[in-house]
Amino acid sequence: MRAALIMPSWLPEDIFPTKTAKAQVNYWQPLGLLYLAASLREAGHEVKFFDGSFLNHDEVIQRVKEFYPDFVGIYANTPLWKKAVKTAEDVKKITDAFTCAGGPYPSAMQEKALADAPALDAIVVGEGELTLCEALERLEKGRSLVDVKGVIYRENGRIIKNPPRPPIENLDALPFPARDLLEDKNLYVPPAGTYRRKPVAIVMTSRGCNARCIYCYQLTGERRIRYRSVENVLEEIELCLEQGYREIRFLDDTFAGDYSRAMKIAEEIKRRGLDFTWFVSARVNQVDKKLLRAFRRAGCWAIFFGAESGVQKNLNALKKGITLEQTRRAVKAAKKAGLRVVTAFIFGIPGETYEEALKTIDFAIELDPDFVNFHTLTPFPGTELYDRVSELGQMSPRWEDFTFEGAAFIPHTMTKEQIEELRRMAFKRFYSRPRYILRRLLGIRTLDDLKLVTRGLRSLFWIWVRKDVFKVK
Repeated sequence: MRAALIMPSWLPEDIFPTKTAKAQVNYWQPLGLLYLAASLREAGHEVKFFDGSFLNHDEVIQRVKEFYPDFVGIYANTPLWKKAVKTAEDVKKITDAFTCAGGPYPSAMQEKALADAPALDAIVVGEGELTLCEALERLEKGRSLVDVKGVIYRENGRIIKNPPRPPIENLDALPFPARDLLEDKNLYVPPAGTYRRKPVAIVMTSRGCNARCIYCYQLTGERRIRYRSVENVLEEIELCLEQGYREIRFLDDTFAGDYSRAMKIAEEIKRRGLDFTWFVSARVNQVDKKLLRAFRRAGCWAIFFGAESGVQKNLNALKKGITLEQTRRAVKAAKKAGLRVVTAFIFGIPGETYEEALKTIDFAIELDPDFVNFHTLTPFPGTELYDRVSELGQMSPRWEDFTFEGAAFIPHTMTKEQIEELRRMAFKRFYSRPRYILRRLLGIRTLDDLKLVTRGLRSLFWIWVRKDVFKVK
């Protein structure tokens, strides 16, 4: 079959505040869609990928019209849901394709998502590699999708929900993402300051997480980590280097969840003499000096920690499973290892007071990472927070607020205005420190460094002069 996979068209201003969008925007490689593309191609289907990150809506529809696929798969997270529905509606106007949506939002909302989108013929719940291959095999033969696990579909005007598909256990069996379908790999860059070299590839060495954070979406029943083998990971890294990538960002939720495996990956990168820089995310309670030094020796230049709060009570409310002291130790050890440190904090935690949020700002300044972001707690569908929202606070009726930028959740202990004020205050206090600004200026070595500092100063200017700088349209 001819299959088109689509990322709906979007603009930075749809997700980030207009005045700071250029400093915040990131273009990840759409790894989920690229995994699907690789699996469908391996099954013998002709696949094209149209990325609305760099095409406007009309251009996406025109590409679909020219290709005239038999099947169209559309990605949808919460803020992109309306755009995904619009894409399906316009695809139906120009083709006879079977339309399907997948991603976090339809996976969480399930049959409700399908009921709300008449232009969709089906949705895929959870991981789609095996599900889509089985579904397309049925469609190609003109057969029903009955009993295809992981699919919710329409048949004769009825919505039929099939049993869920268990998570894929042998991740090594999956083909590597079809990065060759990207029209220009140089367009896919993470946020400014979070990469050293281009092009940047995104790699996931595992799936799932064994933490229980109330704001994180997990596959139903999935509170564990499924790991790829070290050899399989290294094989993909070497393929990325052959394809011309010069940096890799490991996007695992818990890269260091298996300490010895993380150590072995770093040691193998070093032993094989692989020439690339890399950025990794890790939990503060899963790293130590030895592991971080191994990362640095293997070419890692920066690490991200989700610090979330400077008040232990609020970390406990999030079910984060870490302590303030563990965060202090991890940040200190990463700096000593020579790594740049990026951290993130959250405002609007259930039970958090305005005064406690001020302590979080103080904690961020105490840690003094190289870069920090201050987000708002967001009750995405499928999370514990979403299920308990009426108990813990109020939820915005606007899906446009579900971006970590808009105040999509307001706890009973704060107001929307206070959360917006806290974000503005946090960025001002952290990034306006003379010592910090001097450090950034003295650290300029390349044109990219200069661009980063210039964008940061421009954003800081708007933070100082506009009280509504963080409002998302």
